Amino acid sequence: MITVRHAQDRGHANFGWLDSKHTFSFGDYYDAKHMGFSALRVINDDVVQPSAGFATHGHRDMEIISYVLDGKIAHKDSEGNIQELPAGEFQLMSAGSGIYHSEYNASTTDNLQFLQIWIQPNSFGNQPGYQQKDFGKRAGLTTIATPTGEDGTLHIKQDATLHQLILEPGTELEMAIEAGRNVYVHHVEGTLKTDDVQLENGDGAKIEDQTSVRFTNQGESRATALIFDLP
Repeated sequence: MITVRHAQDRGHANFGWLDSKHTFSFGDYYDAKHMGFSALRVINDDVVQPSAGFATHGHRDMEIISYVLDGKIAHKDSEGNIQELPAGEFQLMSAGSGIYHSEYNASTTDNLQFLQIWIQPNSFGNQPGYQQKDFGKRAGLTTIATPTGEDGTLHIKQDATLHQLILEPGTELEMAIEAGRNVYVHHVEGTLKTDDVQLENGDGAKIEDQTSVRFTNQGESRATALIFDLP
């Protein structure tokens, strides 16, 4: 079964320096029907004005993934990590027992757009950690994060796997789904058909009680999506 969350139906907050679309309930946006999906708790599509950003604030016991769509993040945290995260790269910050960080638009002239993703961990009070990597833009499924950190993937503290899906025009890919698993698709760009359901930029889809799903790109440009394999 596929349940679509259309981009235009997401929650919305605009603070001037930040324009954010919320797939699930977050901040002042609350919808009892959209509190998350399995261990996936937050997908915020954030657009940050030049030189603006999130001042130092704290988190604990949350796996926080940032994926930059356009621009560059200037990151600083209480574990001593001072990094820049450019478009196309993934960052995974494990808040664990507690971490403070700030995230700013590194540009003084251009907007920053990135996805802020929170996944609830399956163990608590761990040592905070920081990981960052560019996985490239290879067509097909590229595994980004796994529970074991195998094969150079980011190590996430949950029985969850994150894939990057890229399909060239006129191509398709079928993904097997293990029994009892849930899959969430967040569509990033292009047009993507998920089984018989068409997804556009910013759309999301819950996939439940299926043994496989077929992704098809019938558009004229490359399609990109994030695929979450969840307990």
